[in-house]
Amino acid sequence: MLIDTYGRVATDLRVSLTDRCNLRCTYCMPEEGLQWLAKTDLLTDDEIVRLIRVAVTDLGIEEVRFTGGEPLLRPGLVGIVERVAALEPRPRMSLTTNGIGLKRTAAALRDAGLDRVNVSLDTLRPDVFKTLTRRDRHHDVLDGLEAAREAGLTPVKVNAVLMPGLNDDEAPDLLAWAVEHEYELRFIEQMPLDAQHGWKRDGMITAGDILTSLRTRFTLTPEGDQARGSAPAERWLVDGGPQRVGVIASVTRPFCRACDRTRLTADGQVRTCLFATEETDLRAALRSGAPDEEIARIWKQAMWGKKAGSGLDDPSFLQPERPMSAIGG
Repeated sequence: MLIDTYGRVATDLRVSLTDRCNLRCTYCMPEEGLQWLAKTDLLTDDEIVRLIRVAVTDLGIEEVRFTGGEPLLRPGLVGIVERVAALEPRPRMSLTTNGIGLKRTAAALRDAGLDRVNVSLDTLRPDVFKTLTRRDRHHDVLDGLEAAREAGLTPVKVNAVLMPGLNDDEAPDLLAWAVEHEYELRFIEQMPLDAQHGWKRDGMITAGDILTSLRTRFTLTPEGDQARGSAPAERWLVDGGPQRVGVIASVTRPFCRACDRTRLTADGQVRTCLFATEETDLRAALRSGAPDEEIARIWKQAMWGKKAGSGLDDPSFLQPERPMSAIGG
């Protein structure tokens, strides 16, 4: 198992397939983009599948989430999903995407074995979308969401980040739209993972702000006993259900004590946390001919050293050098 010194066991693997993205969201990267990883630095399809196989068959991973950058930009994505679906035991598989390109790939991904998707959409207003992402692709995201639902990649989850002065008034409208279309909406607090290092705690829209706004239009009832365990989202039934809404409060209500995640970057580095400042190189082991047992040993050693928390509530917190697009969501 991938266990740490605090007794947490990682069963959820987040795999970044690329650091590239076809949007330029203001809370993620500058308008001109970033210096992308060289192709030779990226894990090959075979290397990705091998590491996932080791994680699933030797280390107890039960769920695999493909992320980016934008994972739909990875040419071999469908093939990777199909090969991972053939593993024994078969892990649950999901994809976090901006939705651009999902219209043409949703059915193929479902046929390959993908279980569901998370799609990022921060606004219902095309002009605000263009301001936030610096691209005029709002309609493509909406089409992608519809294609995912029709393909059966359900529940289709929609991730939204609210930014002051841009879309911070849209929480109730986003929820009404999600309920109408049977998407599960999850609001995410803006995290200090932007390439510009411009995040400011006193400028973010908090979980408390979001819930206050939603309650101006909806009745929110905590789902069950609200013991979320390792799930990052606190969830509420909307007007008695069955529709739900979630809030991921990584900054103001961290959930580190029950974290069950391990992360693999597109260039083969293990990260124990989104906000980790250290990485462990698996790519070098792969390319030097290390057997599966050695790769598993390195991975277990990396996770054993996982820190108690993200450190976001520590005044000495330092933002990691890598931005979200290079780490994977």
